[in-house]
Amino acid sequence: MHQREPLAETSRPGLREHGRYAAIEFLTWLPTGLMLAPMVLLMSARGLDIAEIGLVTGAYSVTIVVLELPTGGLADVLGRRPVLAASAAVSVVALVVMALAHSVWPFLVASVLKGVARALSSGPAQAWYVDTLHARYGPAADLKPGLAAGNVAGSAALALGTLAGGLLPLAVRRDPLAAPIWAGAGAAIVLLVAVLVLMREPSRAGRAPARVAVRAAVRVAEVVRDVPVTIAAGIRLGLADRVLGRLLLLAAGAGVMLNTIELLTPGRLAALTGGSATGGAAYAFVTFAGFAAGALGSSLAPPLARLLRGSVRAAASATVVTGAAVAALAASTVLRGAAGVVATGATYVLLFTALAVATLLRSELLHQRVAADRRATVMSVDSLQLQFGGMLSSLCLVPLSGIVGVGPVWVLTAVVVLASALLYVRLPVGPAPRHPQ
Repeated sequence: MHQREPLAETSRPGLREHGRYAAIEFLTWLPTGLMLAPMVLLMSARGLDIAEIGLVTGAYSVTIVVLELPTGGLADVLGRRPVLAASAAVSVVALVVMALAHSVWPFLVASVLKGVARALSSGPAQAWYVDTLHARYGPAADLKPGLAAGNVAGSAALALGTLAGGLLPLAVRRDPLAAPIWAGAGAAIVLLVAVLVLMREPSRAGRAPARVAVRAAVRVAEVVRDVPVTIAAGIRLGLADRVLGRLLLLAAGAGVMLNTIELLTPGRLAALTGGSATGGAAYAFVTFAGFAAGALGSSLAPPLARLLRGSVRAAASATVVTGAAVAALAASTVLRGAAGVVATGATYVLLFTALAVATLLRSELLHQRVAADRRATVMSVDSLQLQFGGMLSSLCLVPLSGIVGVGPVWVLTAVVVLASALLYVRLPVGPAPRHPQ
């Protein structure tokens, strides 16, 4: 194998980098996949009520909203490897704290640490891959194969991790719901080692550590100062361009929907299957089906846009189907036992297929509307809108389910999604008109 590397590298430039980048992406998302199925059930089993669970998950969203922009430039100053290594180390600590937590405050600490790790991991691996390929093969190097390999690897890690995290409690007798969390901590340690071994960066000659540290501190201070400026700029763009404003609001609606079903489905399945461990396993299969359906939806988006004669019509139709799927999920709460589990899985397939179509086409419309010099600002605000929607869900809708039940909250969520489809009505397409100054 090693003797054939030079030939393979010559015939397929970047093959070694593709593999390293894919491995890093897989390991980056594996801890998340492992903890996805048991997370809510573990908090519930350790005494947290649904309002406290909403508070804990809301802290994660708030942390990302606060740190996403300030941490974005750290990898440019400190280097890609140290930032991603720091993210892996923080993930280890977060998951260990989560596995040991037995009250709301340790879970809150773990949630904040997970948010820090997520903010730090946003971008360094991809930036390292692009930089490495450009340094070795020049700026004309084809990035698509490696980027595609990284996306596939990340999706595979989420899908396989979710399955493993859901099934592992069935094989563990002592504290079964914590087992996937410990496994996630172990995977984060493997990520830390892989980052240190595989991510080789060009040496930064002439740059003393103290100087780098000072530059990093200055950079963080600058970005922290600019966070409200960036958000205000995005809001001004949305207000000045009503089309852009509508497209950004759609991200908030998607955040509300995704967070609500992710937090309430595990408990619903635990009630249907008669136990937390079996509920986690059922949720793992349901989520795995959702991930697979999302991949299918992404491939269906282009032909669907052609069939419906435009991306706006296709995106609006897909959003309506997404809302209808959430309503069907609410209706399925009247079912019991295996019928309820099957119905949940079927609605997840429909929901994530339609959501993938709507998301892809909305992204296309968003990019068409934004000029290149404002694209980064709008993308940042779009990401923050998604997290803001999740935060609203955690702090409002999820606690409400403890009072009125899961079904009514999902009905309200379906109303939010269906109402967001109205934002596509008479939505112009193409770039915003430029007015003379």
